[in-house]
Amino acid sequence: MFGPFHGRRPTVNREDGYTLTEMLVVIGIIGLIAAVLTPTLIGQLGRARAKSAQLQVEMIASQVEMFRSDTSRYPTAQEGLQALVAEPADAEGWTGPYMRDARSLKDPWGRPLEYAPTADGLSFAVRSLGSDGKKGGSGAARDLSAPAG
Repeated sequence: MFGPFHGRRPTVNREDGYTLTEMLVVIGIIGLIAAVLTPTLIGQLGRARAKSAQLQVEMIASQVEMFRSDTSRYPTAQEGLQALVAEPADAEGWTGPYMRDARSLKDPWGRPLEYAPTADGLSFAVRSLGSDGKKGGSGAARDLSAPAG
């Protein structure tokens, strides 16, 4: 039926796959590479968010200037940055919205940007408190503001 058994065993070819030891060595090397690169990549992500926040703060400050150009005044402290999204009651000449929606008024860390007009209403600042959400700090945690001053 199946033919005679000739007493030979099937041979295992060593080229058919990798040994467990070889696999463990490769996994170990990948682990070492990941351990070395992870802190670098996380640091770059923090710096990228800080740069994005600075650009966002500057862009919103320019939109506040557009609001002023149209209405001859800056938004009040009570109106805040919402004046860029929805028309305030007494903003004669308002041609906004100057921003698509209120979501664009948050920094890359998800916190609302701060708006602070001066007491005389002749200047303002738009601020992000950085990655830590606290005043002060350094690196990615530093406060970002525009206009600079």
